[in-house]
Amino acid sequence: MPTGLTRDAGWEIGVSKTLPLSAAEVWDFLASPEGVALWLGADGPLPAEKGAAYVTVDGVRGEVRGYRPGDRIRVTHGSTTVQVAVSGAPNGKAVLRFHQEHLSSAAEREERRTHWRAVLATVEEALSAGAERRRGD
Repeated sequence: MPTGLTRDAGWEIGVSKTLPLSAAEVWDFLASPEGVALWLGADGPLPAEKGAAYVTVDGVRGEVRGYRPGDRIRVTHGSTTVQVAVSGAPNGKAVLRFHQEHLSSAAEREERRTHWRAVLATVEEALSAGAERRRGD
C-alpha cells in the first residue's frame, strides 16, 4: 500500500512541530477565535459540543466530532476529517499536530501536506508574536 493510504481512512496526512511554549499556551491559542481562524478558516469561536455545526469563511461545512479541552479537536471538513492535537514535550515545550484523513487521492494528500505545513508556520508565527507581546507587558 502506498505511503499515506490506509484501509480505513483512505488517503491521510499528518504534520507536527515542537514549539517552545507550554501545551496550555498553544491550546489556548488554537481554541481561541483567532487560532480557529488560522487553522480551520472559521469565523468566530468553534463550538465545543460534539455534533455542533460550523461553516468556514470559504463556505466549507463541518461538524465537531470530538472536543477534549487541552488535548484535541476533531471535526469533519467537507468530506474529510481534520484533527488538531496538542501535547506536552520535555522542557516545557509543546507538540502541535494536524492530521487530515479521507482525502481523495495522493495528489490531494500532497496539497494538504503543503497546506498544513503553511498553517503550522502561520500558527508558530502568531504564537511567537503573542509571546513577545506578553514579555513586553
